Amino acid sequence: MQSIEERIEKDIHMFDEGVAEFNGMELDAAEQEVLSSAKNYRKDAAAWLERKDIYTAFASISYAHGLLDALRRLAKKR
Repeated sequence: MQSIEERIEKDIHMFDEGVAEFNGMELDAAEQEVLSSAKNYRKDAAAWLERKDIYTAFASISYAHGLLDALRRLAKKR
């Protein structure tokens, strides 16, 4: 069974893979802002994990994933 720290690390890795979908994609200003926010939450998650605040780390990476999901939906509507 994974520890919560390992799960968060896995979620961070999954986020990084998800961000790769947007490499080279033309995004409008609003979409770029969403992507930037998602990346910032990912950075926050890693920082909170390093500080051993697993609850805030998990919340941050979960929010980052949610922003990516929203961005995917926006991109599909084009």
